[in-house]
Amino acid sequence: MPPKGATLTTIEVGKVVTAANLLLTPEAVRLRAQQFLALAREDRLRNFVLREENLPGASEHVIHLLNARFPDRKVPFHARWRHFEVAGIDRAALLLTGIEGRFEKARARFDLAITSVLLDAGAGDKWFYRDSNGQQFNRSEGLAVASLDMFGAGFFALDKKLLQADASRLSALRESDMAAAFQVSRDNPLTGLAGRVALLSSLGRRVLEAPEFFPGDTPRPGNLFDYLRTKIDGKELAAREILIALLHALGPIWPDRLSLEGIPLGDTWRHAQASGGDLPDGYIPFHKLSQWLAYSLIEPLQEAGVTVTGINALTGLAEYRNGGLFVDYEIVQPRHNDILTDIHEPDSDVIIEWRALTVALLDAVADLVRDNLSLDAESLPLASVLEAGTWAAGREIAQAKRLNAAPPIAVSADGTVF
Repeated sequence: MPPKGATLTTIEVGKVVTAANLLLTPEAVRLRAQQFLALAREDRLRNFVLREENLPGASEHVIHLLNARFPDRKVPFHARWRHFEVAGIDRAALLLTGIEGRFEKARARFDLAITSVLLDAGAGDKWFYRDSNGQQFNRSEGLAVASLDMFGAGFFALDKKLLQADASRLSALRESDMAAAFQVSRDNPLTGLAGRVALLSSLGRRVLEAPEFFPGDTPRPGNLFDYLRTKIDGKELAAREILIALLHALGPIWPDRLSLEGIPLGDTWRHAQASGGDLPDGYIPFHKLSQWLAYSLIEPLQEAGVTVTGINALTGLAEYRNGGLFVDYEIVQPRHNDILTDIHEPDSDVIIEWRALTVALLDAVADLVRDNLSLDAESLPLASVLEAGTWAAGREIAQAKRLNAAPPIAVSADGTVF
């Protein structure tokens, strides 16, 4: 994490520092989130009132979960790999165990993580997936198991015997094939199915068009591993380099998003109160899926012998479980009742303010948790606090407050944001 008070222009983002490049950094996400937290403290946000005195309740919930789930305090990162371990079985490890060569295994794990994370936007509260053993899963776990089964069956490969994702296959995916793989039916609807298909198709085209980010004779997302190897200093790779690579490599795949200076901005939005701090006025970045993907690529890199440093430079994830934690604990209180009853677009001021406060307050919760446990940020990084977990606490309190465990604020999702 950069020192408090540092400006973005002091942080290297590449050979050319431009307004767009500044927005494509984790520092920009944290800076804008802290600015919105400051606005909330001054009671200047249109849609929410901040009640920080209620923050200890949320942190105590996280501490309770951490102690119950990880009594040895060895908390893994909040990454896609955790969802593959649902019901106590490490399905990904079992699937990938036969791949020879640490670099080829890393490429396969990149292929799996990238496709699975991009398929992970909210599934809705009606969809479920049943695996070959008859076990039923929903939401993120269901999407994880389904995407892992698809990967294992060669759904993303030209040669179904290979555990990989091929760009040509991804670019040719059809909605009907995806619907069958996800077991979608009239009685089992999946939110944002068309958006997921379009996103993976765009991924395939991007890999074919950008060999500078995906070098190799066989175009596949996993070749991003080889690009990141060029960013290694000695045996070390800064976590922010993973995110920045993802944002530039995958930026063009996101549909109908903002761009600046001809550069796609991904999960970046417009808000009139977003200003200052060396960033272009009016823009606020979150990069939720990309940051979660960055967290998910750390373990394959480590397994391949790369030391990943500066993990706390990445931020908390601006999504509905983390955000729901703060609304349900009445830390972030809606000014108007229709905020809780209406369905909001991702680019609405309501959702943007909610997400910004979520990112900033996750840092605050992490500090409270560490203080309580007498741990520092090195031994309990934010990625582990998320897993320990703010995300799980958000789900638990949602289950306690609403029968369908839905988030307190409804978002109209297209399968590409949350």
